[in-house]
Amino acid sequence: MKWELAVSAPDLLGESPFWHPDEQCLYWVDIEARKVRRFRPGGSEAPQEWQLPQEPGCIAPARTGGLVMGLRDGIYRARVWGGALEPIVRFQHAATTRFNDGKADPVGRFWAGTYYEPKDARKADLYSVDCRPDNGNGGKPIVQLKAHNATAANGIAWSPDQRTVYWTDTQQAAIYAWDWDAQGNAMRHHRVFHQFAPKPAGWQPGQGAYGGRPDGAAVDAEGCYWVAMYEGGRLLRLSAQGQVVAQFEVPARCPTMPCFGGPDLRTLYLTTARNKRPAQELQALPHSGCVFSARVEVPGLPASFFVD
Repeated sequence: MKWELAVSAPDLLGESPFWHPDEQCLYWVDIEARKVRRFRPGGSEAPQEWQLPQEPGCIAPARTGGLVMGLRDGIYRARVWGGALEPIVRFQHAATTRFNDGKADPVGRFWAGTYYEPKDARKADLYSVDCRPDNGNGGKPIVQLKAHNATAANGIAWSPDQRTVYWTDTQQAAIYAWDWDAQGNAMRHHRVFHQFAPKPAGWQPGQGAYGGRPDGAAVDAEGCYWVAMYEGGRLLRLSAQGQVVAQFEVPARCPTMPCFGGPDLRTLYLTTARNKRPAQELQALPHSGCVFSARVEVPGLPASFFVD
């Protein structure tokens, strides 16, 4: 895979990229800098930035325009770029927890998982928020706890046939899968999709013998699950059976999340991180924190839209 530098201005902690098919733009967030960013490939304009009052863990496009966001203390709606943030639902976890990875599902709900910052207990959760006009609650939010017992929620994605949902606990180095009923929003048959080796005790950046832990992910049209391996400097492609079928080295130690974009959905974009990384690592990998891109043979699935 041949990587190119898609966006040269680095993020502290780039995350949650998606390709907006109507705007032909790439959106993503810098969690630590509290920014949403977007840019149009091939254009002459620099990426646009939107400063937020809280850390944006995840974002998704909304069908009627604007974005839905998982911020530190809840889920918010923004009708236009840079516009007012309308709270959909707030949570009482902000002292120790913030929202992290999330996406809209194929029928229009927004799913967001949390990150338990002390990392000394498995207190991260996964929620779905249904604001669809026909949700049976008059379009008012229906919030459901879908999974729990994690530390750092990541890797939410769905299979092309909409029958499987994936979710990762980065700290446990595990990717999970459930059978999913899209209309009823029911999850069954919880299982380990892939378990990675744990981080070796005493491991320090720059040492070998560690392949990283699973972070953000995306699914392609063949049903393969692409996952960024944080601190592993690599991107993996897993089959629908959970087997590693391809591995790609990345020009950053900490890739965070891939997404598929471009008019044909065959450009893979990858966000990365540089926050709190050792100086020696950043000297060796100076583009850490930047967004990279590469062409792939199999297209990805288009981003799903939040419906309200």
